[in-house]
Amino acid sequence: MEPSSTPDDVQAAAMQWPSHYDLVAVAASAGGLPALMQILRALPPDFTTPIVIVQHRSARHQQMLPAILKRVSPLRVKSAESGERLSPGTVYIAPADYHLVLQPNHTLYFMDGMRIKFLLASANPLLESAAEVLKERVIAVVLTGGGSDATDGVQAVKKMGGIVIAQNPEEAEHPSMPTSAIQTGAVDYVLSVDEIGPALVRLAHGPNGASAKRRRCHPARVPDRAGAKRREVPDDASPDSELPNGDKR
Repeated sequence: MEPSSTPDDVQAAAMQWPSHYDLVAVAASAGGLPALMQILRALPPDFTTPIVIVQHRSARHQQMLPAILKRVSPLRVKSAESGERLSPGTVYIAPADYHLVLQPNHTLYFMDGMRIKFLLASANPLLESAAEVLKERVIAVVLTGGGSDATDGVQAVKKMGGIVIAQNPEEAEHPSMPTSAIQTGAVDYVLSVDEIGPALVRLAHGPNGASAKRRRCHPARVPDRAGAKRREVPDDASPDSELPNGDKR
C-alpha cells in the first residue's frame, strides 16, 4: 500500500487495511515528549487506528505539544475538541485542564470536575470510558511519568479484554507511572520506547500490513523486581493470538 496523507487516502486505507483495534490511548507525564516523538515518528502514514494522548502539562502551553508532534509524525495531529468523533489516521492531544472521555457514540467529551490523583487531566477517565465503550478493541500505553496516573485505567482496559503496554521503567526518565501500571498485573507488554511504535503496528494491523512486515519488535529486558512480564509481540499478532506464555488475549 502506498503511503497516504490526505483525508480521502486515510479513509481508503482504513477500508483496505482494517485495524483490529478502535483506539490507542496513551498516558504520559514528566519526560513524555521525547517518548511520544519517537513513537509517532515510527508509525507509518497508513496507520489508521485513532490515537488519543493524555500528556500532563501546563495549561499555558496548550498548543505547543500538538505543534511539536505535527513536525515528527506522518499522521494528522490535532488538539482534541469536545464533541468530535474519532477519525482514522488521526492523533488527538487531550487538553491540559480537562479530563477527556469517550462517549458511547464514539465522540470525545471534555469533563470538568475534581482533580483525580491531583491531576486536572488524568488519563484514567479516558481509559475507563474507552474500555466501557470499545470493550476489547483498545490498546493502552503508559509512558514515563511521576505518580500513578493510568493505574486504574489500565485495569479497566485489561478487564474488558484490551491490550496494555508499559514503557520499560529501566529506561523511563520518570519510572513511577509505568511501574505502577506493571504492578497491577494488567500489563501485557513491557517495551522500550523504540519498540512501542512497531508493536502498535503489528498489534493493530497484524502480519499482512506492509508496515508490520517492515518492522520487528524485540522482547524488552525488564528486571524481575519490577514484576513485569518479558513478552515479545508475535509476528502474527492479532486479537485472538496466543501470548508467549500460552495465555489467550
